[in-house]
Amino acid sequence: MVLTGARCIVRSWRTGDADALVRHANNFEVARQLRDRFPHPYTPADAAAFLRHATAQGAGGRSTNLAIEVDGEAAGGIGFVSGSDIERFSAEIGYWLGEQYWGRGITTEAVLLVTAHALTAVNLLRLFALPFADNTASRRVLEKAGYDCEGILRSSSVKYGQRRDQAMYARVNETWTSGQ
Repeated sequence: MVLTGARCIVRSWRTGDADALVRHANNFEVARQLRDRFPHPYTPADAAAFLRHATAQGAGGRSTNLAIEVDGEAAGGIGFVSGSDIERFSAEIGYWLGEQYWGRGITTEAVLLVTAHALTAVNLLRLFALPFADNTASRRVLEKAGYDCEGILRSSSVKYGQRRDQAMYARVNETWTSGQ
């Protein structure tokens, strides 16, 4: 899959992304805002393991775990995880971008591209995100991409031994139909 914007391209991960992935992901400022499954330090072995999984998943062109390409290289990641059962038309979106590209509107564009794809081509009813409540940059990205803050989840997570609040953001597909 390839989604093209003015600032970035959102595309499937490639085996050749390993060096760029390590360069951008091996940053404490990136890792401290993400789930614990995103390692720090981020090593070549971490990149190899991740890319084996991501490229196998994307082989059929249906991956929901995608690279954010800037200036011809993978500079971040974005994706969504679909719910199941009664939440099968909802998904959680997540993203990260290498620090050297922060503040340029790249993440907002990537979120807009993936959101449009997920709501239309995938026919999702709702996308939601759970940034840390003190991560004002990520919260601003979501707001610029049309997500609404639905509330603060107090002490809902622990990162590096510290309890942290999360903000619940969502965007609802107002034109959604079940197709059933």
